[in-house]
Amino acid sequence: MFRTIVFLMIAIPALEIWGLIKAAQFIGGVQTFLAVILTGVIGAFLAKKEGLKTWNKAQIELRNGQLPGDAILDGISIFAGGLLLLTPGFFTDTIGFFMIFPVTRKLIKGYLKRWLERKIQTGRWYFYDPNSK
Repeated sequence: MFRTIVFLMIAIPALEIWGLIKAAQFIGGVQTFLAVILTGVIGAFLAKKEGLKTWNKAQIELRNGQLPGDAILDGISIFAGGLLLLTPGFFTDTIGFFMIFPVTRKLIKGYLKRWLERKIQTGRWYFYDPNSK
């Protein structure tokens, strides 16, 4: 796992730098810079908007005595997508938008649910119960 994280920390910025250089060669340096700024601003706006909708949904579910499991997974996806959109580069922006838009976020949420279920079933992830002794 550690090797994968180190690899990604090296590969993703290198890929983004390469993409920015290619974009600057194709559309120009100023236009590339403005596109990076624009995607960051649009991404922050969308993340805030979707985050507030998810927050309100979670509050309603809690008031109705329901656990906001889907809202929590939505919130995780929106938060991660927002971080990716604030990171300069077009590849991370693509993944970030994918995680923020509700239609495509469902795919991410389904994957995240299956991953968590596998972790819980194999005993690699558990929940602390303060009532059990």
